[in-house]
Amino acid sequence: MSNTISGLQGKVDLIKEKAKMSRLETIRMISMAKSGHYGSSFSSSEIFATLYYHVMDYDADNPKWESRDRFVMGKGHSAVGVYSILADVGFYPKKDLDTYTQLGSPFGDHPDMNKIKGIDFSSGSIGHGLSVGVGMSLAARVDGEKYRSYILMGDGELQEGQVWEAAMSAANFKLGNLVAIVDNNKVTVDGNTHELMNIEPIKEKWESFGWNVIEIDGHDVETLIDTFDNLPSADSDVPTAIICDTVAGKGVSFMEHGYEWHVANLGEDDIKRAVEEIEGGN
Repeated sequence: MSNTISGLQGKVDLIKEKAKMSRLETIRMISMAKSGHYGSSFSSSEIFATLYYHVMDYDADNPKWESRDRFVMGKGHSAVGVYSILADVGFYPKKDLDTYTQLGSPFGDHPDMNKIKGIDFSSGSIGHGLSVGVGMSLAARVDGEKYRSYILMGDGELQEGQVWEAAMSAANFKLGNLVAIVDNNKVTVDGNTHELMNIEPIKEKWESFGWNVIEIDGHDVETLIDTFDNLPSADSDVPTAIICDTVAGKGVSFMEHGYEWHVANLGEDDIKRAVEEIEGGN
């Protein structure tokens, strides 16, 4: 991807606008489906936008380019939040999103790598993403490639044992080209994460598995840019985990922090209110 935006403030403004676009398009698409994942998509909006408009190296005209960076969503239920970004950067026409969840549409509630350009893994069964990232990163080492694999996980996903097997493997194989991003929004579909199965202390757990760990505000675009810009070299020996402190339903006051909006549908009045809040936000 070629970045034509120069200067930090220009990049920050662009990413904020694209995060806003992702939230607005999420509302629009879910309104067609009559049900969808608002909370966990909104908590990831700035992460999605930073990755696709600043961090990752890819070619929308050549989705299978071997040297591209990989992106896997362990939390595949947030796919609605990234579909509009993939369209915006050119993987497919924006009008294709008008078919979201309709019979025969490639765009389902979870991403399908066999149907959607730009999707590197069909995800949704929670806990598999990091294992896939280990495989991708090992493949890069074998093939002499320098690409990174970025894996986005929810905090509730860390309750899965397979995540920690993959974390142990990544450190063992010295995969400095692997980046785990934890969307730590503190809620799952069933309630508050710490009440269902406490995963704290997250930072110390990753460190004990041999990872470089960074804790940041996952909605602070300047910090996201700085963190990704200063990652250790892809040919280094230690994988990195970025723990992003986020808010479920970020940008819509009546959704924020509430697990009730993990899967839901908005009525007409609530859609209007949510759109006004997002459009009026910073």
